[in-house]
Amino acid sequence: MTTAPAAVGFGAFISPLHPPGEAPDLQMWRNLDLISWLDDLGLDEVWVGEHHSGGWGTISSPEVFLAAAAERTRRIRLGTGVVSLPYHHPFHAASRIVQLDHMTRGRVMFGVGSGSSPADAHMLGVEAVDTRRMTGEALEVIRPLLAGEAVTRSTDWFTLRDARLHLTPYSPDLEVAISSASSPVSMRLAGRYGLSPLSFGAPVPGAPPIDLAAQWAHAETAAAEAGSAMRRGDWRIVLPVHVAETTKQAYADVREGFRRFAHGYFRDTLGLPVEFPGVPAGEEVAAMAESGAAIVGSVDDCIEAVERLVERTGGFGRLLVAVNDWAPREQTRHSFELLARYVAPHFDGRLDGPRQSGRWVQENRSAFMGKAVAAFQQATSGSGA
Repeated sequence: MTTAPAAVGFGAFISPLHPPGEAPDLQMWRNLDLISWLDDLGLDEVWVGEHHSGGWGTISSPEVFLAAAAERTRRIRLGTGVVSLPYHHPFHAASRIVQLDHMTRGRVMFGVGSGSSPADAHMLGVEAVDTRRMTGEALEVIRPLLAGEAVTRSTDWFTLRDARLHLTPYSPDLEVAISSASSPVSMRLAGRYGLSPLSFGAPVPGAPPIDLAAQWAHAETAAAEAGSAMRRGDWRIVLPVHVAETTKQAYADVREGFRRFAHGYFRDTLGLPVEFPGVPAGEEVAAMAESGAAIVGSVDDCIEAVERLVERTGGFGRLLVAVNDWAPREQTRHSFELLARYVAPHFDGRLDGPRQSGRWVQENRSAFMGKAVAAFQQATSGSGA
C-alpha cells in the first residue's frame, strides 16, 4: 500500500557542477549564497553532493560544506546529495552525519549513493562492478549504527568489531535517502531498508526521460518483500527547472548555459553521447521540456509541467531543482524567487485560503454590495444614526 502525499514541496539539488575556469573559492561562496537565498524564500530543503575529479565539481565533503551552510541559514533542511558509500568506511560516514545532525539540531538528511564518477572510483581503487554491492553492504551496517546498536561485520573492504557510535542521532528518526538514476538497484535498496528515494529524471541530456513510475514500482515491490510500505511523501524527484516572466525569456536564459553544460561536461569531459536526433540546433532545451526531462518556461508553464509530472509518476513528495549553471547567477536567483512566490504555493496549499475567500466574496458580492449601497444611501440622506 502507498500513502499519497498531501502536497508537493520544493527544494534544490546542488551537485554542484560548475564550468571550469572560475575560482573554486568563489564558486563555493556562490553556492552558500544561493542556499541562504533559498532559506529566505522558504524552500523546504537543499542537497549538496560529493565529487573528486573532472574539474566541474569541487566540493569533496558535503558534510563540511553543509556545516558552513547551517551557520548561514535558519530553517531550510540540509542534505548530503550524496555521500558515495563505496568511497568511505561506513563507520566514518555514519559518524560524520550524526555529528552534523547535532550541529544543525536536526536539520540534516543523509543522502547516500554508489558514486557516479568512474574516475573517482578509479583513483580510490574501487571497481565499478563492485560499487552497488558495496553500497548495500555499507547500508547493512549503517542502519543499525544509526539506531544505536553495536555492529560486528567483516567484508573485503571494511571491518567492524563491536562498533557503536558514541553519539546517537539528534533527530529521533534521521532521514536516510538514496540516489537513483536508470538502474532499479537503488530503488530496491530504498524499499528493502526503508530509505527515501532521490530519483533523477534525466541523467544525460538527450537521453529519454527515466520511467519514474516504473522506478517507484521497484521500490514498492522490494518494500512489500521486506514486510513494509513505501511513502510517496518521502520520494524526491530531481529535474532541471528554470522559471521566468515569459516562456521566451526562460528559454533565452538557459540556452547557452545548457549547451555549455551538456557538451562541456557530459560530452567533452565524461565522453558520453549527447545527441538530439531531429532536433534543430538551439531547440534542445525545448525538446527536453517537451519530453518531461526538464521544466522551463513561465510560471503557468511550470505549474502545468509539475502537474503533468505528478500525473505521470502517481505522486511524489518533493521536486528538487537541479542547479547546473544553465542560467547566469541573477537569472537563477530570480527563477527560484518566481518558483517560491507563485509555483510552490500552487502545490503546497498556501493559496487554498485566499482562493476560497476570493470565491466566497465573488459568489456573495451582490448581497454584500447591496447592503453597502443601502447603508451609504441611508447615511447620505440624513436618516442614518
